[in-house]
Amino acid sequence: MKEVKLTDSEKSLMEILWKKKTVFMKDILETYPDPKPAATTIATLLKRMLNKELIGYKLYGNSREYFPKIEKGEYFKEEMTSMIDRFFNSSVTQFASFFTSNAKLSQKELKELRNIIDEQIKE
Repeated sequence: MKEVKLTDSEKSLMEILWKKKTVFMKDILETYPDPKPAATTIATLLKRMLNKELIGYKLYGNSREYFPKIEKGEYFKEEMTSMIDRFFNSSVTQFASFFTSNAKLSQKELKELRNIIDEQIKE
């Protein structure tokens, strides 16, 4: 997959699509709290996300039923990889060092991380 960045507005809309799986425009608008964004704003976001090939749709008469073309986990994996590439010279070790020294993790959380790593080493 090519690297795709989502704006905050696009991420909010993708969260709706990931949660609902398929959704019509009216359902999207109903999901937003008041004050709701204009339908034209949502249409613009959907068009941009279609151009980025993150979503697709099925046509039912004049209505489009939108669906995500990328899983949430896959998107966030790509985001993390991109961040590690940009900020840590593609070094997961540098990222892990930074994360563990700056995240203020408890001893319990550090032990849980070590257990996760130990399990991955076994596999």
